[in-house]
Amino acid sequence: MAQPVNADLVDSVRSRLPDGAHLAETADVFALLGDPGRLTLLVALLEGELCVRDLAAACGQGESAVSHQLRLLRAHQVVTVRREGRLAYYRLADAHVRLLLDVALAHIGHAPATDHIGCATEIPGGAR
Repeated sequence: MAQPVNADLVDSVRSRLPDGAHLAETADVFALLGDPGRLTLLVALLEGELCVRDLAAACGQGESAVSHQLRLLRAHQVVTVRREGRLAYYRLADAHVRLLLDVALAHIGHAPATDHIGCATEIPGGAR
């Protein structure tokens, strides 16, 4: 292991690092977001709740493929489902998922993150 230049700073950073299990789960979520097909579904869900058929049509994907991807996303608590009769409606799980997507999309466009009404969103740590 490398010898630190600033041992106090290194100790401080080490004490704040999440445990391995938490980092592994975070990496799994980023891996899920790294698939263009799944990312397309999630960006579509930024607009609101959609049933599987409408989500498949909006994203130009087959219903079976969309259902499979949604199961993976649901298993990692990225989306939630609401059933109404034979239809399953999916939405983003929470504001954290929305923030991840908004910040990633803003980063690619090198623009400030905004909510979908056009208001600038505060990013933790003061970054924009």
